[in-house]
Amino acid sequence: MVNLISSLCGKISPLSIDEYRDYRGFESLKKVLYDMSPDEVIKVIKDSNLKGRGGAAFPTGLKWQLVLSEKAEEKYVLCNADEGEPGTFKDKVLLEGCPFQILEGMIIAGYATGAHMGYIYIRGEYPASRGTMDRAIAILRAEGYLGENILGQNFNFDIALRSGAGAYVCGEETALIESIEGKDGKSRFKPPYPPTEGLWGKPTVVNNVETLANIPLIISIGAEEFKKYGTPSSSGTKLICVSGNVTGKGVYEVEFGTSIREIVYDICGGIENNKKLKFVQLGGSSGICLPPEMIDTKLDFDELKKIDAGLGSGALIVFDDSNCIVDFEKNTMEFFKKESCGKCTPCREGNRHIESILSRLSEGEGRPGDIELLRSISMVMCEASMCGLGQAAPTSIISTLKYFPEEYEEHLKGCCRAGVCNLRKGAVV
Repeated sequence: MVNLISSLCGKISPLSIDEYRDYRGFESLKKVLYDMSPDEVIKVIKDSNLKGRGGAAFPTGLKWQLVLSEKAEEKYVLCNADEGEPGTFKDKVLLEGCPFQILEGMIIAGYATGAHMGYIYIRGEYPASRGTMDRAIAILRAEGYLGENILGQNFNFDIALRSGAGAYVCGEETALIESIEGKDGKSRFKPPYPPTEGLWGKPTVVNNVETLANIPLIISIGAEEFKKYGTPSSSGTKLICVSGNVTGKGVYEVEFGTSIREIVYDICGGIENNKKLKFVQLGGSSGICLPPEMIDTKLDFDELKKIDAGLGSGALIVFDDSNCIVDFEKNTMEFFKKESCGKCTPCREGNRHIESILSRLSEGEGRPGDIELLRSISMVMCEASMCGLGQAAPTSIISTLKYFPEEYEEHLKGCCRAGVCNLRKGAVV
């Protein structure tokens, strides 16, 4: 476990700008404005190999370069703080623990891309986070870090807040943009992508809270020092939200290359009440489910790709053997059925049909062909849904069908080995 981007959380008063400056706060911004061109800033971010921490793992420097290369007079920087993935709460820790660090990252992003306005889109269920960020922005305006001619330089940049209204889909970047524009939070067809046509049709950078929190650190210590943490393909650290049937729940910052086993057993103290581990879900409700024999998997973008997995939002949910796979998936798909924006048929109808099949199985009313139908619908959703959220919704069920097929078969025969569903208890021999 390390403390890089989270080092100030709990160490300083979140809204004390003097304490933040005592720990070299805004030194990176000064370095950028006084000594670096936008191209030089982007080169440092590219060289650091920083990848997006919101789920897609897109190279941050490349995204910034795409926006800088656009010739539009108006450009925008958006901070995606709509943390709606179940099991995820890392951004809340950063928003409320080190707001100036995130804002400094946004200002640097604005300078590097030629943007003069930024928006932070905060989850509606995070009123404390909004209050903290609102006060932090006011402090920065008063101190000359936001507004016109920042730090006496010919650079103008300001930041405004917007709150979501609880729609899960607004975590997807184009739905978030639609919401800021005052429209229904529904994903856009792509291309064009936000770096070309984003907010109000202008070039737009959309970065996650955690991604932006890395920026001042990278500018301060340099790309090569940053790459000493993590692995060759995954530089730096990752905030992991651990919850479920585990002893030490919470947010932990770990280097890329750390294994799931190390997190669950060494950092978090193992399974609650000394029960047996059944599976872990990596990346939140839209993440892959891995059986115990795969928990030596390391948190590394390339390594995870080999098993068709990703880090997603950074959630790690732990389940002991008192849980039922079918019941778990039924609850998961109920969530996605409710949260689908309904714009595209594969996501809207796919979630509904999968949830219906799982409900039948949990009630002992499964039909021949149900399991194959689950696979078929899931694959159609992955390939045909319009946005990343619809494409990722069936990830967990695809993985449990692969790693726990016997539990689905047992439910077809009227048996639930965990005794959770309204069926006979015990495995079918």
